[in-house]
Amino acid sequence: MRIEDLDRPREVAGSADGILRTLERFGFEWDSLTRQSERSELYVEALRSLEARQLTFACTCSRAQLEDELRYPGTCRDRQAAAGVPCATRLRVDSREIRFTDRIQGTYRQELAAAVGDIILKRRDQIVAYVLAVVVDDAAQGVTHIVRGADLLDNTPRQVYLQQLLGYAEPRYAHVPVLTEPDGSKLAKSRRSVAARMDSPRPLLFILFSLLGLAPPASLESATISAVWAWAIERWGVEKVPRRLVLPVNA
Repeated sequence: MRIEDLDRPREVAGSADGILRTLERFGFEWDSLTRQSERSELYVEALRSLEARQLTFACTCSRAQLEDELRYPGTCRDRQAAAGVPCATRLRVDSREIRFTDRIQGTYRQELAAAVGDIILKRRDQIVAYVLAVVVDDAAQGVTHIVRGADLLDNTPRQVYLQQLLGYAEPRYAHVPVLTEPDGSKLAKSRRSVAARMDSPRPLLFILFSLLGLAPPASLESATISAVWAWAIERWGVEKVPRRLVLPVNA
């Protein structure tokens, strides 16, 4: 279990513990707990290795200055940052197509320089960026398979690019579909979104298993949560997961 709590100023007190309690109530288990806020030395070491190879530069651009840009235009790429001005650290992204095969979504390609531009690795407030932290952590923790929401699919090429520069092995990716409304908006952000019921996890687990291509039998309705998970794990197969999930209007 990894708590990604780098952005401490925005962290809501008690939120991480609340997440852990919810996961436990729904039967999730883990053998260790890692907090990114306690691993800053690893991120600094990776950043220094990139800086030593002249692969980064200081950027003074604010969000307001870039709000009309679809990608970072390279404003600070070849100029010296002014002294005393808050700076972010960006990774120089060269012209290269990043390609990987997702186990659910299929082949994905992105020309990273054209789509995104130079990537922030450390923000102007000196907080390490998510993309650097997760790449370093995945490698340090020996992560070989990543299963996550398809809303992060277009973020993955940035991570693959960093893995290549840092000499890390590339994990296998599987991006499960995000449940959406018929208009394409996320269910999680729509008016039909409801909070998970802590007092009744089994019905929600059955719904989720069904969406992932499983068919829980009625006999499981009286089973323990651990038995429900054992049933699902035995029958799980990534090939059963659909590429898209749309909630019907009358659901």
